[in-house]
Amino acid sequence: MGRNTRKRRMPLATKAIAGTAALALGGGGLVWANFYASAHEDNSGWNQTKSTNAQVATINCPDVGQQLTSVPERARQGVAKELALLDRQITDAYTRLAETRQAQAGDPGFVNNAILGPLKSKRVATLDRIGININRVGGKVPRGLQDLAECQGVPAEQPQTNDGGGQDQNNDGQNNDGQDQNNDGQDQGQDNGLDPVPEGNGGQAGNGPVADDFINIEDVQPGSRNLPNGLAANGDTGSTGSFTTQCGVNENNVFNTDNLIVAPGVDNGAHHTHDYVGNQGNDAFSSDEDLANADTSCQNQADKSTYYWPVLRLQDGTDEFDANQAGGGAEGNVGKILKASQAEIKFVGSRQGDVVAMPKFLRIITGDAKAFTNGLANANTSFSCTGFEDRQVTDKYVICPEGSSVVRTSNFQSCWDGQNIDSANHRTHVAFVQADGTCPNGFQAIPQLQVRLVYDVPAPTVENGQVQNPYAVDGFPEQLHKPITDHNDFINVMDENLMNQVVQCINSGQDCQ
Repeated sequence: MGRNTRKRRMPLATKAIAGTAALALGGGGLVWANFYASAHEDNSGWNQTKSTNAQVATINCPDVGQQLTSVPERARQGVAKELALLDRQITDAYTRLAETRQAQAGDPGFVNNAILGPLKSKRVATLDRIGININRVGGKVPRGLQDLAECQGVPAEQPQTNDGGGQDQNNDGQNNDGQDQNNDGQDQGQDNGLDPVPEGNGGQAGNGPVADDFINIEDVQPGSRNLPNGLAANGDTGSTGSFTTQCGVNENNVFNTDNLIVAPGVDNGAHHTHDYVGNQGNDAFSSDEDLANADTSCQNQADKSTYYWPVLRLQDGTDEFDANQAGGGAEGNVGKILKASQAEIKFVGSRQGDVVAMPKFLRIITGDAKAFTNGLANANTSFSCTGFEDRQVTDKYVICPEGSSVVRTSNFQSCWDGQNIDSANHRTHVAFVQADGTCPNGFQAIPQLQVRLVYDVPAPTVENGQVQNPYAVDGFPEQLHKPITDHNDFINVMDENLMNQVVQCINSGQDCQ
């Protein structure tokens, strides 16, 4: 199986991280030390149990990247590299945590004095350099940036008090073209839209998924979905056309663990493997010019957009090409990579009127690879089965009946601020439609990208609370391969004429391809 290594500074295999430690780019997250932890977050972050006798299973640091909402464009690459350094610092701290259990048992202050204290000092220096990067180009350093330096040790036993950050998981009565979003009694016994961490992290690599992450699709209520994000922007009114682009299912085996949007210039910035269709020149070091000059797998050669998502794996004991590499087996992403049997990429309109053209090189991320620890604010995408697609779940993998295939669906943000092709946190320049299908004030409707991936997956079995041969999306080990962390990424590299054709088809009610 091939992979995209263009412009790589060194082979991935030489960058493998020992054990299962990994952090998402952004300088924050929960680092697992191969222990059971049922930590839960509240409005102010992870609750801390103040017990000097409790064994520290994890390290939780503030997610610096999500706090940086106004970094000047000229400073972003430098800031991204410092965020990557924060990740490496936490990984080093995790490694020390995992290797010093005997010392911790004999000294209740060991973790604070020997691990968390030095980690804070390193983070203070790195955060200071982030501030210097921002100041150097005339930007304003966010107030309280240095307050993000301190990390916490999370004991193995935590009170289950997560309220999901106060978010209303009943979606405030929103409906999706008449479908009830109030979960229709599909109560999974959750108080925050997520299951508590069960005892035992499960999975082939010991970091998920577990039996509670799966649900039989026939047990899902039709018309239910427990998150407000990702509603279909189109309907029977407004701009009712569509444009479908045919780009294949990654027949060229283009894989890498980079993330050009979040971590430009950072090798292995994603810490998990992506499938790529469309643009064939996408890696962490690609410039916009590189993307514009690259080949494309799309039938329409004017579409050089890059469409990418975490691979889906069957945890059946298979060793893939990345079994011992960073982003793969060295970071808990194991098993056979499953190629989609279908990858349907469609652009649709707005219920409230015409759409305008996307700017070239617009970047959109939908979903959140760290939703299990960050909370549900940016969670999106859903799972279903062919023949049952009126039933969508975001916090479960689905078990499909014989003859039915697994479906992953991502409906992207379809409102644009009219100015920026990206934003510092890669979120605020785009938005989802509101309950009535309109865009927020100051935003305008653009074609909504909808990605539907179909997989022929052997149905896992659940017996005595254990799941056999599970499948899961690639992710960061500390996210335990939860389905809520699924996500999808897009960079628009259509030429101007093609984008105008997309808009014309949608606004005139035509279905084009």
